[in-house]
Amino acid sequence: MVEVDSLLHSGYHHPVQRPWQAERVLTKGALMYPIFITDEKDSLIPISSMPNQYRIGVNRLEEFIAPLVAKGLQAVMLFGVPNDSVKDAFGTAADDPNGPVIQAIRLLKAKFPPLLVSCDVCLCEYTSHGHCGHLNSDNTIDNTASVRRLAEVAVNYAKAGADNVAPSDMMDGRMRAIKQGLVDAGLSHRVSLMAYSAKYASALYGPFRDAACSGAQFGDRSAYQLPPSSRGLGRRAIERDVREGADIIMVKPATFYLDIIRDAKEQAPNHPIAAYQVSGEYAMIHHAATAGVFDLKTAVLESMTSLQRAGCSLILTYFTPELLEWLD
Repeated sequence: MVEVDSLLHSGYHHPVQRPWQAERVLTKGALMYPIFITDEKDSLIPISSMPNQYRIGVNRLEEFIAPLVAKGLQAVMLFGVPNDSVKDAFGTAADDPNGPVIQAIRLLKAKFPPLLVSCDVCLCEYTSHGHCGHLNSDNTIDNTASVRRLAEVAVNYAKAGADNVAPSDMMDGRMRAIKQGLVDAGLSHRVSLMAYSAKYASALYGPFRDAACSGAQFGDRSAYQLPPSSRGLGRRAIERDVREGADIIMVKPATFYLDIIRDAKEQAPNHPIAAYQVSGEYAMIHHAATAGVFDLKTAVLESMTSLQRAGCSLILTYFTPELLEWLD
């Protein structure tokens, strides 16, 4: 006979009871859709390594986004994909007023005012060397110059109308510099700062670098992104970014780093915690479902549940269009 203090089934035997066990329930408002904006203004270019994802020209953006907004899309993250001809060693084109990101911000805020427009802040898409900041003569990162430039870019995105800026570069001290830049520009009251705090040097970014044409031309990013084996550095980065003024803390990638998400939630209990389900995670789930390993919808929803269970209140995922359908 089962002892009374061993009984669990009674608490979830009825289908209505099962959602009561959840700490959080997935809603459309918990999703942010990352999209790639190309400077080929009339293009809608499929990304071969990411099924159902595109590089979108500004002139095609309204028609692409409008059906998603109608289904309940509330937030996007913009990544610029410039032509190679505008790239240089310093990422000069990152905040070009006529470049893809600033043009996209202005269009989205004009056409869809309630939509939260977030901008990734990094230089890798705009540098000829593909690294996330400025380089010294020995090809190491010049942290001071990089932070100065990243703060300029973030403030210019905010001036163009961005609601949130999200530096993904992993330079030391960039959160404080960007926050101060927003204060000095009189924008800190209306532009939030989302920190890619615990961003790991992962194998899961491959499809993104294909999509954004942002691969490093030499070396890798392991000198500034975190080592995958390090929990302590993740915790230190989270503490630092909270101290420097981050409004939202992000962990990236997501599925392989649930322990770090839980750490973030415990370390920053008063901050929203975001997770970025990155391109490699997206592609793996898609390809496994196509191969018959599991049902796509069931697997995606379970992945969302795992992120929320770990502590997320915001999830960046390329599955956002499907989730907007499924959550109806």
